[in-house]
Amino acid sequence: MTEKQDKKIRELTLTAVLASAAVIVNVIESSLPPLTPVYGVRLGLANVFTLFAIYALGRKQALAVLIIRIALGNLLTGQAVSLVYSLSGGLLAYFAMLVLIRLIPFEQLWVIGGISAVFHNIGQITVAVAITQTAEIIFYLPLLVVSGVISGILTGTASCLVLKNLDKAGYVKIRHYKKLHKSEDKG
Repeated sequence: MTEKQDKKIRELTLTAVLASAAVIVNVIESSLPPLTPVYGVRLGLANVFTLFAIYALGRKQALAVLIIRIALGNLLTGQAVSLVYSLSGGLLAYFAMLVLIRLIPFEQLWVIGGISAVFHNIGQITVAVAITQTAEIIFYLPLLVVSGVISGILTGTASCLVLKNLDKAGYVKIRHYKKLHKSEDKG
């Protein structure tokens, strides 16, 4: 087996492990009682695995982890109806991450987590308004944004700490993305 093949197998294996862990955490979090009396407020702990994947494996693998988590998580929890909400929020957050990783340094992954959580909430509310044809749902957004920022900061911080420790131990190599603006050092 060549070194290139070995690397591909390791990447595929880590992607599968991260996707499996994300599904498990998603299912566990879905089975817990609500944190607040407000519907939809969750910690979003499974996002740790998407953030981890984007820095440890790359964009495509992170997208795979996200889609597998959303699809299997919704099916396993019996929430297939909410698949469209989860996908819209997850994909919007993912695309926000793609931009943010080129604007914000890795050491501030907590900021990326917080901002992408807000985009997740915006995606879900936008779909809810479109499906229900009820514009008043948008008034729910400020509460979701506040909770999203808090949970996003937590998941971003957790991802950063795990990535730093695993990079230091030699288990993963953190990817540093090229900055969008020229004044920064290339990395």
